[in-house]
Amino acid sequence: MEGDTFSQKSYISNGRKYSTPMPESNPSDFLICGGTTYVPEDGITGAQLMAGGDGLTYNDFILLPGYIDFVPEECDLTSALTKKITLRAPLMSSPMDTVTESNMAIAMALGGGIGIVHHNCSKEYQSMEVSKVKKYQHGFVLDPVVLGPSNVVADVEEVKKKYGFTGIPITDNGKMGTKLVGIVTSRDIDFLLEKGTEGAQMLLSEVMTPVDELVTAKAGVTLQDANHILEKSKKGKLPIINENGDLVALIARTDLKKSREFPYASKDENNQLLVGAAISTREDDKARLEALVMAGVDVVVLDSSQGNSIFQINMIRWIKEKYPNLQIIGGNVVTACQAKNLIDAGVDGLRVGMGAGSICITQEVMAVGRSQGTAVYKVAEYARRFGVPVIADGGIQSVGHIMKALGLGASTVMMGSLLAGTTEAPGDYFYQDGVRLKKYRGMGSLEAMEKKGGGVAAMDRYFHKDSDKVKVAQGVSGSIVDKGSVLRYLPYLIRGLQHGCQDIGARSLSILRSMMYSGELKFERRTPSAQYEGGVHSLHSFEKRLY
Repeated sequence: MEGDTFSQKSYISNGRKYSTPMPESNPSDFLICGGTTYVPEDGITGAQLMAGGDGLTYNDFILLPGYIDFVPEECDLTSALTKKITLRAPLMSSPMDTVTESNMAIAMALGGGIGIVHHNCSKEYQSMEVSKVKKYQHGFVLDPVVLGPSNVVADVEEVKKKYGFTGIPITDNGKMGTKLVGIVTSRDIDFLLEKGTEGAQMLLSEVMTPVDELVTAKAGVTLQDANHILEKSKKGKLPIINENGDLVALIARTDLKKSREFPYASKDENNQLLVGAAISTREDDKARLEALVMAGVDVVVLDSSQGNSIFQINMIRWIKEKYPNLQIIGGNVVTACQAKNLIDAGVDGLRVGMGAGSICITQEVMAVGRSQGTAVYKVAEYARRFGVPVIADGGIQSVGHIMKALGLGASTVMMGSLLAGTTEAPGDYFYQDGVRLKKYRGMGSLEAMEKKGGGVAAMDRYFHKDSDKVKVAQGVSGSIVDKGSVLRYLPYLIRGLQHGCQDIGARSLSILRSMMYSGELKFERRTPSAQYEGGVHSLHSFEKRLY
């Protein structure tokens, strides 16, 4: 077959000879058709994604990758919290009584975000929590466990069982801020405990190391100088006292060994950590706000399940007149119409979400709300025209959801269940079926509304009064598995966001939002089978370790 376009190839099978025509050119050449400069449109824009009128949430779509020309560490996560406050990490903790008090707010600020202290408590308690954050200095323990001379050795043993340490300052009345008289360490009590009841009932005044034998430092000492004093003295604890001899802080060698630098900590112009606080829209909350301002609060969140109300609008106007420099975050809203009224009233930021939280049943019970993905996009697209940043509040289950919320136009995300169960969250751990858990509840749950010493704020948030015969719950109570410390969890979230931005090709969150609004960032809807495929599947068993 000379001259034929096919060459002859012979091969033998089962003793018989066959001939197979083989093309001289590569079969892949036949795939080429059309110009080689053509690149087809792939994916859809954010506007196209949201144009169908459907309610979409984070699992219903995915972001398509872009071009990588930088390493993750180069990605800048700086983002606006309000018109005047900027964070190095777009992360916030929710103002819930099982999520944010001073410990959580301190950890969030050290990690580059901010914590919003809940208001389901007295105004004195809330303002004290805010004050603790503003007074915090890394390495200094401002509220250590303190005992008095009349306490006994058994009390020290109880502290050891509960907290795991025995280096306890002794003040004249057993309270912080009063005259330091000594300190009790494990060396002081170990042999006494072996003597049984007699040793356990000995007064601390008899066994403590007296103050004149202690190494102390004066108030105002720097962390570096305090570290040198501890190194030189070879002591485990360094009490900090003022000119009157009153105990004002404590430094532990173990804390210094564990301490790390936090270069991206959220701080104000006075080098104090940033902190926010939530209030309601009642007349009583004006006095609460005054106490918070005195404590140094940086931003106030008007906490309501439905923020588009005359009560919130009037409160915004009053705050702007009374405290013109105080930043206000309004909400919650899920539509552009709701956002317009609050923006017109003067808010500096908007909180978006209604019924999307893991413990929230508003959409189920009230049949009102909106899917979180759609809500974030619609409100952010409108609010950006006025320079008002948007907070995506609710429905965040993973670092991927944070990435998607930011990709839809949010400037920051607010987390509740993602941070509940951590060491810094309020409440005690308990065990159930061998699992270490912490309580987590929605502020719309009956348990939160009926909280002893609080509860009023939870009722106000959902437009209830204490005198209401019937309260309609819009939240549930539950428990969350122990997650460890927020100070270990936040770096994981931050690095996850940096890797996500790298895959998209955005060097910063500002560029990410610009890409979305320009149409350069592409999205794709996901079918249920695509969502299944995107998760772990086809395994008999697996271990999911995130960091």
